[in-house]
Amino acid sequence: MMRTLLDGPSALLTSAVRRVSEGDLAAARAQMGFSLAWHIIVACLGVGLPALTLLAEWYGIRTGNPAHRLLARRWARAMGVLFAVGAVSGTILSFEMGLLWPGLMGTFGQVIGLPFALEGIAFFVEAIFLGIYLYAWDRMSPRRHLLTGIPIVVAGTASAFFVVCANAWMNQPCGFTLRHGKVVAVDPWAAMLNPASPPETVHMILAAFMVASFLTASVYAVAMLRGRHDAYHRAGFFIPFTLGAIVTPFQIFVGDWAARFLSDYQPAKLAAIEGVYQTGSHVPLTIGGVAGDNGLKYGLEIPNGLSLLVGYSPGTVIQGLDQVPRSQRPPVTGVHWAFDLMVGIGFFLLAMGAWLLWVWWRRRVHGGELSLPRPFLLLAAIGGPAAVVALESGWTVTELGRQPWIVWGVMSVRDAVNPAPGLMVGLWLVLFVYAAMTIATVYVLRRLARGTPVPLAPQEEDVTGYPVV
Repeated sequence: MMRTLLDGPSALLTSAVRRVSEGDLAAARAQMGFSLAWHIIVACLGVGLPALTLLAEWYGIRTGNPAHRLLARRWARAMGVLFAVGAVSGTILSFEMGLLWPGLMGTFGQVIGLPFALEGIAFFVEAIFLGIYLYAWDRMSPRRHLLTGIPIVVAGTASAFFVVCANAWMNQPCGFTLRHGKVVAVDPWAAMLNPASPPETVHMILAAFMVASFLTASVYAVAMLRGRHDAYHRAGFFIPFTLGAIVTPFQIFVGDWAARFLSDYQPAKLAAIEGVYQTGSHVPLTIGGVAGDNGLKYGLEIPNGLSLLVGYSPGTVIQGLDQVPRSQRPPVTGVHWAFDLMVGIGFFLLAMGAWLLWVWWRRRVHGGELSLPRPFLLLAAIGGPAAVVALESGWTVTELGRQPWIVWGVMSVRDAVNPAPGLMVGLWLVLFVYAAMTIATVYVLRRLARGTPVPLAPQEEDVTGYPVV
């Protein structure tokens, strides 16, 4: 499964002399990082929002409540807008892969082309069934229409899986042989199903459902704080928040699995995440802190914490950054703080789910209507943006923790970047395009939320009379 390096990674890197200015290298990294950070939010909504829409529609069919049918129709329209925007940002990313990183794609395109091709197929399947779902509400029976939404969820999840497999390969490159600086004996399936694929894909897909759920719930939490406690807004809050609360504990276990994976396969990244400079046992777990010459300063240390988490024993040996040349060490402070932020938000969302469960249990015991206290709604309103911050922090750990490698141990970022000058111009152009897309997307979504309950069409009689203030 693993790659074979017959002449070492240096043979590949010395096959061409690349002279790239620091400014152009920084511009390329900033452009790709910004594009990914923007696209990943829309992509997560594209994975999670269809599932929420189907849940609302199913519940509406089951109970006959028009509030749930209205939620499904509104979320479906938002889903269509976000799908279109995600297609644009995804296309920009595909061009950036070739234009900014020809060293990567020119050398390894045949190795990692399979997951991108499969992602394209999943994208087209999703687009086809999204069109059917949006325009066939009353042209088929409710249950049959509900079934047309299932391929959207499956295809969206599959798209995320295939793309993240490509990223996982960059962390655990395999499925090829490197001979005299050339890639030979390519096995695309082994490359796609590399050792990092299981923990990374599961972690990302669960994160997508969490972001879509908590971000959607936060919109209705704000509305409820403003006094809108009708059935429509209550359902709009409870459906996504409940799904997010269910997913969160599983995500924490998967995150622990991913961290243990790093201890075996990418110990340098784990050392950067936890700020471990010296190899040894009885390694503490440090929360916060700033990287110094030989360790983290000003952090809160939990004695033996990291050794216990990784190997369930204080004697577990953790490899430190002293085993890594200084030129190949990731930036410790940025990676460490991003990881701490992600974990902290994850436990905050877990506590919010436990709070909701406690409120539900009290209602079951004492009877009455399920009433949410105002402090809970305030924190739930914060929970949506917080989930997005956790998502971005997780990707920062994944990408920044791999530095200076674009392909772990094989090709550096500097050797993959386009050596042509003028990359700064592309950065400014991309910033302008994404600013315009952000403004347009927010405007359209606000129009959908503040307009008539449902955009009127002849086939939509079932909810046109439903009042929503």
